[in-house]
Amino acid sequence: PPHHDIYSIEDIAQLIYDLKNANRDARVSVKLVSEAGVGTVAAGVAKGHADMILIAGYDGGTGASPLSSIKHAGGPWELGLAEAHQTLLLNGLRNRVRLQVDGQLKTGRDVVVGALLGAEEFGFATAPLVVCGCVMMRKCHTNGCPVGVATQDPELRKRYTGKPEHVVNFLTMIAEEARGIMASLGIRTIDELVGRSDLIEVNDAITFWKARGLDFSKVLMTPDAKPEDRRCTQQQEHGWETGLDNTYLEAACAAMDAGKPFVVESKIRNVNRTVGTLVSSELAKRFGNAGLADDTITLKYSGAAGQSFGAFASKGMTMVLEGEGNDYVGKGLSGGKIILKPYAGADYDPAENMVAGNVVLYGATGGEAYLNGQAGERFAIRNSGATVVVEGVGDHGCEYMTGGCAVILGSTGVNFGAGMSGGIAYIYDETGNFDNQCNLDTLDLEQLKLEADLNHLKQLLENHVRYTGSPKARKIVENWDLSIPRFIKVFPMEYKRALGKLSCEDEAIQRGEPLQQ
Repeated sequence: PPHHDIYSIEDIAQLIYDLKNANRDARVSVKLVSEAGVGTVAAGVAKGHADMILIAGYDGGTGASPLSSIKHAGGPWELGLAEAHQTLLLNGLRNRVRLQVDGQLKTGRDVVVGALLGAEEFGFATAPLVVCGCVMMRKCHTNGCPVGVATQDPELRKRYTGKPEHVVNFLTMIAEEARGIMASLGIRTIDELVGRSDLIEVNDAITFWKARGLDFSKVLMTPDAKPEDRRCTQQQEHGWETGLDNTYLEAACAAMDAGKPFVVESKIRNVNRTVGTLVSSELAKRFGNAGLADDTITLKYSGAAGQSFGAFASKGMTMVLEGEGNDYVGKGLSGGKIILKPYAGADYDPAENMVAGNVVLYGATGGEAYLNGQAGERFAIRNSGATVVVEGVGDHGCEYMTGGCAVILGSTGVNFGAGMSGGIAYIYDETGNFDNQCNLDTLDLEQLKLEADLNHLKQLLENHVRYTGSPKARKIVENWDLSIPRFIKVFPMEYKRALGKLSCEDEAIQRGEPLQQ
């Protein structure tokens, strides 16, 4: 599926680094489909410092999976697992990561074979689901599961017969079977079992013509290696300890604990990645989603920021960058405020120049961002709650957006709003060409007429001027009456339909009428 912050192994490495900064205690896992060449991808993921790699076989998947995914989703887990383990071992990477496997594991024998081919962990899903009463009707996505497993319907849920003890018994029997097979091989622990493919024998007495003559030598090949190198025996070195946040993290935490505001000013370079995320992590641990009052923690920087500036910034944090940002500015923004403005004394027009890279505000859930300049492609994709003002974006802006508000004071590139199902965008259309650059199949374009819209938009522009000093926003505000006709309100049809239905339901409730199903 299209994860728009991942287009290369380097992007995977950056995401892993972001996640480790967001939670240093978390184990970051990357799931790969079992297919030819998965070993090369696994090696790249291991070099990207993943803590665990999951090899998923084609037999897995829920009843809600599309038919195309069920029929055309990789190969057997045995082939992918063997390739991944061997490739990692041959490249000296196997001892850095844990390998997990899944995809219709059902027996203790499956566990033992998985371990012999290189896995240390084993995923069970379908089998425990059946143990809980699933009859594989493949209606998970309809809310109509007849045995009450995958449904919120209270009548259907009464039919659910599963108990935790059923799963415990099942997994206990799996372990007992695996234990017996291991004993027959003279193996005491799983650690001794991992990667011992030399203990697998090929049955030569095959009579079925399709299986006759199959060569398993590459699948069962055992590279020369020390026993401790056949499994994970080392911690990945994520490098978060050298991040810029560490220079003031202790002081910021002390201020949080004392309930005092905290301000720091610092130079920043493009090697300083994921700045602000460690502080945000500590803030979230202490105060959760509620965060702190606005501007309690203020981090000011000057220079060129590296990837993921302000990723996952929590409520109460304000991050000001005088200079420019790289990709992923404000990724996963979670209530914080991000302000980007050009270098002091810059003699160029900010509205005509880039101030941030691609994938800005990817997956943001809340907070505000004010960018005095243009941003790159895939702007605010999957934004579900953040408010942002920017002075131009590249292609695919606001794709899959489900909430929040985006104000764009310039060009948008093509394919604007693809899959956008919620939130509102205000476009300052200077060329009159915006309707040729957006997805009119799913979006309604409206002129600004409602007083609430006008007041909200003007307030955001005034904020933009106050925080960034934007000449373009100031000119628009100063000529407000003349500027209004150039603004277009982008309203997703699904969102409008949902609001209309809610409005009708509210009116019906006020009249005392029953709601229509």
